[in-house]
Amino acid sequence: MDTKILSTPFPKKDPYGSLAMPVYHTAAYEFETAHEMEDAFTGRTSEFVYSRIANPTVTNYENRVKAITEAQNVLAFNSGMAAISGAVITLAWNGCNIVTSPHLFGNTYSFFASTLKAFGVEARFCDMTNVQEVESKIDSNTCAIFLEIITNPQMEVADLKAISEVCRKQNVPLIADTTVIPFTHFRAKNFGVDIEIVSSTKYISGGATSLGGLVIDYGTWGGATSQKLKDVPEAENSTRFFTKIFREIHRNLGAFMTPETAYLQTIGLETTSLRYEKEAKSCKKIAEKLQRHSEIVAVHYPALNNKIANEQFGEYSGAMFTFDVKTREKAFEFIDRLKLIRRATNLFDNKSLAIHPASTIFGTFTDEMRKKMDVKDTTIRISVGLEGEEDIYDDIVQAL
Repeated sequence: MDTKILSTPFPKKDPYGSLAMPVYHTAAYEFETAHEMEDAFTGRTSEFVYSRIANPTVTNYENRVKAITEAQNVLAFNSGMAAISGAVITLAWNGCNIVTSPHLFGNTYSFFASTLKAFGVEARFCDMTNVQEVESKIDSNTCAIFLEIITNPQMEVADLKAISEVCRKQNVPLIADTTVIPFTHFRAKNFGVDIEIVSSTKYISGGATSLGGLVIDYGTWGGATSQKLKDVPEAENSTRFFTKIFREIHRNLGAFMTPETAYLQTIGLETTSLRYEKEAKSCKKIAEKLQRHSEIVAVHYPALNNKIANEQFGEYSGAMFTFDVKTREKAFEFIDRLKLIRRATNLFDNKSLAIHPASTIFGTFTDEMRKKMDVKDTTIRISVGLEGEEDIYDDIVQAL
């Protein structure tokens, strides 16, 4: 895998023999003839025409992700939310529904519950750990099932294989946000995920250098029966879904990743595996030790006590854990006392980060909405970085 990251060839050989893909700071590309321009603009060749559509630096990044994941196609966006919205808008239509969980990242929940609702798309929220309930929500107007492989901050884990079997039976795609565990260590395709969404801002950017998102299409759901995609012509080595998102939705939304970001994230990609292994190992050990602390009501890290998580993710379930203290006031006091861990949002930076989700990420939600989403006032989220494991643990203990 690491070899694939480092040895995937450039889209074209660099004339100067550069080992790193150069950053192509250009909006447009020159052609020799009118016929060459026509072929490129109509998709008969893969030449670059305009950097809102494709750029060599970005394509190189997408190709590396494609090589690692063994996906059919990969498309880079300028944020994780742009990747989610691009994928869902590709599939959704006025009058359809999407089956999902109320346990979602704040903006993802808002996108489903508010933004899509205004365009006639119903979000059907259900318990993703109850496969029968999930199946009961599906009908002929369901465009997709969407979930997070580990919810944030509830740390819930659904049985992906069981849900994917329901998707196959009902002929709808399974979309999974896998950001919590990098694709260097979690093979989404092996668990029936058709379309993988990744916020590359997190592990891949290599220390929170840049914002980005990825849509990874495994080619396992073609879209032939979709009311939205059935009339999209089939293309060689591309599903109807990917043809639609690449040829239309991506271009029309204008959410293309910049070449500068692709350059930074290509560099970050080369060390993702190494950083994740250190962060995840530290995370699990810290979570284990904190289970015995008198000031902590509960520690949430799926790899400690969740059979399905162990089957799906192995020994580690990411580099994030949450814990509950006794009151909201104690949560604030804890965060204020931290000396090493940074008080900041984001996940999987090189630095350890702490946040109180209820008052920040979900701070504009009503009490009733937070209750429905199981976002508690007593919960603290820790993203474990590359500092020494004992140093991170000691800072948490002194703050408690």
